[in-house]
Amino acid sequence: MADRYLHLTGTATGRFLTRKLGLPQPAQLRRWTLETQTLTGPVLHLTAGDSAVTDELGTVLAACGQEVVARTDRPAGIVLDATAVDTAAGLGAVHAALHPVVRSLAPGGRIVVLGTHPSPDDHHQAAAQQALEGFVRSLGKEIGRGATVQLLRIAPGSVTGAESTLRFLLSPRSAYISGQVIEVSDAAPDPVADWAAPLAGRTALVTGAARGIGASVASVLARDGAHVICLDIPQAQEDLVRTADRLGATALPLDITTGDAAERIAAAAPDGLDILVHNAGITRDRRLANMSADRWASVIDVNLDSVLRTTDALLEAGTVNRGGRIVATASIAGIAGNNGQTNYAASKAGIIGLVRSLAPRAAADHGVTVNAVAPGFIETKMTAAVPLFIREAGRRMNSLSQGGLPVDVAETTAWFAQPASSAVNGQIVRVCGQSLLGA
Repeated sequence: MADRYLHLTGTATGRFLTRKLGLPQPAQLRRWTLETQTLTGPVLHLTAGDSAVTDELGTVLAACGQEVVARTDRPAGIVLDATAVDTAAGLGAVHAALHPVVRSLAPGGRIVVLGTHPSPDDHHQAAAQQALEGFVRSLGKEIGRGATVQLLRIAPGSVTGAESTLRFLLSPRSAYISGQVIEVSDAAPDPVADWAAPLAGRTALVTGAARGIGASVASVLARDGAHVICLDIPQAQEDLVRTADRLGATALPLDITTGDAAERIAAAAPDGLDILVHNAGITRDRRLANMSADRWASVIDVNLDSVLRTTDALLEAGTVNRGGRIVATASIAGIAGNNGQTNYAASKAGIIGLVRSLAPRAAADHGVTVNAVAPGFIETKMTAAVPLFIREAGRRMNSLSQGGLPVDVAETTAWFAQPASSAVNGQIVRVCGQSLLGA
């Protein structure tokens, strides 16, 4: 459904009225297209303190395909290396670096602050590095004009492993992500032969792929070179086949909750899966006092238990190849809760627990990373059916003052799925325009 308010604020009259009334003024977001694959303008590389990774970071930024400069009047992106900040006084260097340039950031620009993990052995360093999180989340809420701000925490010696993440955050692909804290380990990235098709030669399976977010995920993975197996319930077979045919993909009509789902997935991918995307999900909303046991059980079964069962079975059988990627779909509801969605919120919070627990063991035992996207208000047929005033509130209650699109979730999933994202593991990234709810 079209966002008429967003369209209104793009007109001179709309800008005048909303400014006078003190209403939100969302900016048109610049997403990835064939014509706009990178930011328009240079990336400003700044350093707070005496960093040990300045030269290495400069090399990685140069490899990301953007012009990197030490000074410019109108940066499209700003990368601030704050890895050396280890005292409260040292935080002054963060202010000194960004204060003079933050107003000059181009509309739709990107700010990425690099930090490191707070140390359990040095409470001064831990305080300073944790302070960066509050700084980034607050700057993301005040920056405006469609710009975004992230904190990227890197382990010592892991700058090279952060390349895929920097490419993503400093590109139009991350248009609806802001205020996020992303941690990168010291795992070595797998090589990428062609960044225009980073998933070439890889096989992906996407559940719930007939329409909506799942279809968009399948489309972006196919765009990036993957052969995609599109899975959805038999009742959605017509839409499923239409989506698969459009992408040159394989349609697999299958109820993911059936007992033999993992075996049938393995049979459809005889050479194994490189990417497994758990996107299938349902809602059966009622307040707890009015919710039947059937409504509760069906949501838990589809959204959580089937994910647990099939993931366990596919890992145990070796169907997910070494170097593989598992990406599950959580939700902002699982982080902040939602009225009338105790079953849905429980299932999506369960996905977060799954990812945090399984990620380190899957990497150690199977060479597989496990991450999750947590969408906020995304413009789909489901949200189009929401009553007008609730829908408008959902759109405006984030730092970007608008709903996201299915492609925003898909682009995040594709970044997780890249071979070069080996160092990104156990992460829950909210695709919510920095929702005003939740942590």
